[in-house]
Amino acid sequence: MNPLNKYNIPFLGLSFGKHHFEYKIDNKFFDAFQYTEIQNVNCIAEVILDKKNNFFEFQINIDGMVTLTCDVTNELFEEHIHNTIDLVVKFGEEYNDDHLDILIIPHESFQINVSQYIYEAIVLSIPLKKVHPGVKDGTLQSDLLEKLKELEIHEKPNIDPRWAQLNQLLTPKKQ
Repeated sequence: MNPLNKYNIPFLGLSFGKHHFEYKIDNKFFDAFQYTEIQNVNCIAEVILDKKNNFFEFQINIDGMVTLTCDVTNELFEEHIHNTIDLVVKFGEEYNDDHLDILIIPHESFQINVSQYIYEAIVLSIPLKKVHPGVKDGTLQSDLLEKLKELEIHEKPNIDPRWAQLNQLLTPKKQ
C-alpha cells in the first residue's frame, strides 16, 4: 500500500462549500519522497477544500518545526516554518499540471492526492541559506567556527596610490 494514499481527498460526494482536512506530517512523509535535507519534521498541514460548481479551490497551510543542518557549521538546529499554497483545480480532457497554481484533472476523477502540494509547501518554506541562530547572534560555540575565525584574512587590500588620491577629492555632504 502506498503511504501517500492517506492524502487522497475524495470530492465526489462532498457538498458545495468549505471542507477542512488536517494531516500530521512527520519523517515518514518525507521518506516517501526520499528527501533527506530535513532531519526531523513535526508539522501540521491544514487543507481547506472549497467546492464550487465547476472547480475546487484548495488552500494548504503548513505550520510546524523542522530540524535542519547549518550550511556554515554543519550543526543541527530547529527552524519554525509556515507557508500557504493556493491551488485551483479544474476539470478537463486530461491531467495537466503545467501551471503554477492551476491543476486540470480528467472529468472522470473522483479524488485528488494533495501530498505533492504539502511536500512543496514545506520544502519551499525552508530558507535557501540555512544558518544556525547561534551563528547569527554569536552565541554558538563550535570548533568549526573557531577554525574559520583563525583562517580569516585581516590584511588591508593594496590600493593603487593613484586611486587613493581620488579619495581626497571627496567632500563631506552637508545636511
